[in-house]
Amino acid sequence: MTRLRILGVPIDVLPFEAAVEAVLGWMGEPASRTAHFCNVHLVVSAHDSPSVLEALEGGTLNATDGMPLVWMAHRLGADGERVSGPDLMLAVMDRGRARDARHYLYGGAPGVAEALERRLAQELPGLRVVGAWAPPFRSLTTAELNADLERIRAAAPDFVWVGLGAPKQERWVEEARDRLSVAGIMAVGAAFDFHGGAKRRAPRWMQRTGLEWLHRLASEPRRLLGRYAITNTRFVFLAARQLARHGARH
Repeated sequence: MTRLRILGVPIDVLPFEAAVEAVLGWMGEPASRTAHFCNVHLVVSAHDSPSVLEALEGGTLNATDGMPLVWMAHRLGADGERVSGPDLMLAVMDRGRARDARHYLYGGAPGVAEALERRLAQELPGLRVVGAWAPPFRSLTTAELNADLERIRAAAPDFVWVGLGAPKQERWVEEARDRLSVAGIMAVGAAFDFHGGAKRRAPRWMQRTGLEWLHRLASEPRRLLGRYAITNTRFVFLAARQLARHGARH
């Protein structure tokens, strides 16, 4: 695994299979590990926000979930693959059955986590989901956060899968890391909607060619148009500047 900086944000570049095995290897470790799945939106958010950057600085694995980051990493001399949250989530759950891994689902709109739990039970017989909870979309009070963490502790999972949306989930994961004793806390965002059936994911060819954002924009234009217009444009500008400086040094 190679850790490099893209727009000043720590990003880990590695093959998908290596990421899956690394996460499964966290089982039995004494301290909680964390994973974030970075795309253009999250990297630009971390570039602009010290609190988001701080959360990613503490990440055990900050994977390349967006193809532009994979391409950028290649230009910077690192060899790796796309490691998306939804794909890694299914792979870890699938292979974790042989290790009796326990999973907790935290996040999603009301009913999404429960629908996800039902679909996973059908697709992965023997999967152990030991709890599911959808907190309110607003900021949690201290009492609510404490109650949620206690609920997770009582369920004793190995992996906590967090679907709160970026960058809210990144901040939650960072806060929860030192308060939970689990193998991994994984910020997987839209994976809940995709695997739970609430949203349709882009075809594989769009994922491989870096066009998944276009599929999502067509599905949710009102919510995503402004975000993509701003963050994608800023990423292109900032990435070009970084690559120019990198080229000047080599």
